[in-house]
Amino acid sequence: MPSLNFKGKNAVWNHHLSVPYQILEKDKKLSLKGKNEDENLIIEADNLVALKSLLPKYQGRIKCIYIDPPYNTGNENWVYSDNVSSPLIKEWLKKGPVGSEDLTRHDKWLCMMTPRLKLLRELMSEDGVIFVSINDIESSHVRMLMDDIFNGNFIGMLIWRKKEGGGQTDDYFVTEHEYVLAYAKSPDFKWVDETIPIDEAKFKKEDNDGRFTAVKLAKWGSGARKEDRPTMHFAIKSPDGKNVYPKAPDGSAGRWRVGKLTMDNLLENGLVYWEEKNGDWVAYEKIYYDEEDVKTIKERSILYELASTGDATKALTELFGKKDIFENPKPVELTKFLMRYTTDKSSIILDSFAGSGTTAQAVLELNKEDGKEGNRKVILIQLPEEIRKDKPAYKAGYRYVHEITRERVKRVIERDKLGVGFSYMNLGSQIDADSILSGKLPTYKEFAKYVYYLATGKTGNESIYLIYEKDKDKLKKLAITLEWAEQTNKKDKGKKIIYAPACFIDEEYLEKFNIHFVSIPYNLFEKK
Repeated sequence: MPSLNFKGKNAVWNHHLSVPYQILEKDKKLSLKGKNEDENLIIEADNLVALKSLLPKYQGRIKCIYIDPPYNTGNENWVYSDNVSSPLIKEWLKKGPVGSEDLTRHDKWLCMMTPRLKLLRELMSEDGVIFVSINDIESSHVRMLMDDIFNGNFIGMLIWRKKEGGGQTDDYFVTEHEYVLAYAKSPDFKWVDETIPIDEAKFKKEDNDGRFTAVKLAKWGSGARKEDRPTMHFAIKSPDGKNVYPKAPDGSAGRWRVGKLTMDNLLENGLVYWEEKNGDWVAYEKIYYDEEDVKTIKERSILYELASTGDATKALTELFGKKDIFENPKPVELTKFLMRYTTDKSSIILDSFAGSGTTAQAVLELNKEDGKEGNRKVILIQLPEEIRKDKPAYKAGYRYVHEITRERVKRVIERDKLGVGFSYMNLGSQIDADSILSGKLPTYKEFAKYVYYLATGKTGNESIYLIYEKDKDKLKKLAITLEWAEQTNKKDKGKKIIYAPACFIDEEYLEKFNIHFVSIPYNLFEKK
């Protein structure tokens, strides 16, 4: 498989591993009480750090991810700001906003996307899917990057017609579309097609075995000639004992739809229906009606009349009562379309470039359509991005994009009387060696979640223990003692990983009690 190379790739390829873990803290004033308020999250933070902070609780649980990252047109004025310890990256950090004249803007964009996509993949369930909205500028780059990160689990590329008319300033022709890239985490992913009951009235023929419809056994359409599949051109016996060969639509020698073994099975089981037309026998396969059968409706890869950017802007204007509150929002129908085929009624959906909050509205509306069974949860992450003073949103009283994100979710909940809530989260203190040594201690529960995340996937059938208290003086006295080890071993004789500030027993006893000791903070925070 071809691999994409870009400046800074070596520096950022494993950067997600060194991103510090920070606690998420709930802002009660900005949260909204209601159903699922602890599972519906709006996180105000840089999405790289926020994604890392979600891992202890949500690793392997996210069913569907939708992101709409900056398109790198040179007009967004986005800033590459990841703290990567590389001379090249540090030089980039000094240069401010990424503009159209920046010759390394594609490299910077890929450096920004790489660690985020890696963390997003960690959060996905094994049957999960990620959708990425993108245009021509970075579509080829991000597809090659995602081939690497998602091990080639490419589902497809949808083409969304985003607008009608306009575009007269385009250089060559009017560009009316964007793309939505789809990747699975693993082959466990399933696209759930729409199905409809089969109409019994269409099964117009009947015999002793029931109602049936007759489907011609000779191939039609493309590939119907004998030379297309010579082995599928053979004779079968008609009711009067004559040899019957398949004919192509133009009357020339044709081929059957099925092979010799399948045809013999159909004939032996009375599943061939014969009609005589113009002196020739024509063979059909009997397809019997089954009330449990359904017809599958396959979607098309070109979303031609789904919804436009104009529809998205209109919907936002109606919700806020003001025009142009957010530039280029995505339509709710687009994200609802993606979720209908990839989530169940209790899935968790994540959008780490939340913008105006379209994804949350889509989740809320889908749940409403499903009635009492609709129980999807949503997580939004939005950077505290300043709004320029000349923008309508600023004049309407909004200073940061995340304020619009939260307000939209709140307004949809109140407009539709949903009774749903959400937790508004900010980044708290870091859990790392320096913080612990300086006395900035997390709660036991917060620390336990992080320890469990670190141990999960790196252990076999070991039990995990944490000896810890949120008290600097007490913490200095905590340790694995002989008495503690003996008592624990009576209840658990299996292998044990024990995280503790100190250990007061020697290697012989550690082996005897099946204990692997990890010190807090030193061994726990060693760079792997």
